[in-house]
Amino acid sequence: MTDIQLLGKQAKESSHQLALLSTQEKNQVLLKMADALNTHTDKILQANALDLSQADANGIKETMKDRLKLTPERINDMADGIRQVASLPDPIGEVEKMWKNADGLTIGVKRVPLGVIGIIYESRPNVTTDAASLCFKTGNAVILRGGKEAFHSNQVLVEILQAVLKESQISPFAIQFVDDPSREVANQMMRLNEYLDVLIPRGGAGLIQSVKNNATVPVIETGTGNNHVYVDKDAQLDMAAKIVMNAKVQRPSVCNAIETILIHRDVAPAFLPAIEQQLVAKNVELRADQKALNYLTTASLANEEDWYTEYLDYILAVKVVDSLEEAIAHINKYNTKHSEAIVTDNYFAAQKFLNEVDAAAVYVNASTRFTDGFVFGFGAEIGISTQKLHARGPMGLPELTSVKYIVYGEGQVRN
Repeated sequence: MTDIQLLGKQAKESSHQLALLSTQEKNQVLLKMADALNTHTDKILQANALDLSQADANGIKETMKDRLKLTPERINDMADGIRQVASLPDPIGEVEKMWKNADGLTIGVKRVPLGVIGIIYESRPNVTTDAASLCFKTGNAVILRGGKEAFHSNQVLVEILQAVLKESQISPFAIQFVDDPSREVANQMMRLNEYLDVLIPRGGAGLIQSVKNNATVPVIETGTGNNHVYVDKDAQLDMAAKIVMNAKVQRPSVCNAIETILIHRDVAPAFLPAIEQQLVAKNVELRADQKALNYLTTASLANEEDWYTEYLDYILAVKVVDSLEEAIAHINKYNTKHSEAIVTDNYFAAQKFLNEVDAAAVYVNASTRFTDGFVFGFGAEIGISTQKLHARGPMGLPELTSVKYIVYGEGQVRN
């Protein structure tokens, strides 16, 4: 069994070295890491093939295997993500503001690393390199506990990154991999208060709830994606169809895909038969409310649970609403506060949707699939936070920092 206490101790010790690295030193190492991924593409693919073979043996569905699968193109994207992180401004050491108080003290707010970050995640090997690069750039040590589905892929990726650290005379314990995917070790990690400064879960609803309910380490919640597209009465229907198709079927297994479409009653007769034809052609199963069933030929009747479900599959819930207000109320009741979209040419409807929908990312006339740290210009992301404390939305470099107050005096004492 993994000695999680030892990993924590090693991470804490290495974090002190990381905090002292200059921006130039960190960027040079990150560029070497990116090059190493490209150099070892074949080795990574061989490890990934073992994971995919195991997935086949375990009967994992195709949409989930897509999350797991690596290709030369995806590995190159991972390397490019690291390069983009290297190109971004370094928040560490930045003094955001300074002021002089009534006692003549000069007070400043300076960005510092969080320290040691633990990440528990599932399936997607790109999380390994995204998390490692973002933590390294912000001077944080990281302990990575991936799921058993991607064990071999994650292990090889961390070995490659650690080799670059050693070559650069930096402690390899700055990036560590938990090589025991058991639940017992995960539970130990959730209680590693002595060493972990924060714990970030990234995966399905079951994983996130388990971490929230069991962790004694502070948690930044990255959420599941029960996301919606609302097609307004003033929508361009061709645009709406394009957005719905992209948001549902491009990669249905990811957290920024949609799970429900809401359609205003005025456009339902025209929109629903047309979009049904396109969705069915992509083997999407439809589960609809009674009003929507009047315009659909292949759908089954949705139940209450369908409105709450993140399918991560070729399944889509469909509901006809009488008004924008009803659409907003439905979204705010059932969503996971991840990503929501309206399709409309009505400026006032768009503004009302933006103002009243409670989510980390809210779109007008665009697919929810854009909720992504790389797309937003963050290089990569540690996850998409759906909470409101400390961080919200795609988490890049600033969200992996804290602050300290620096105070300059001239011998002042308090009366």
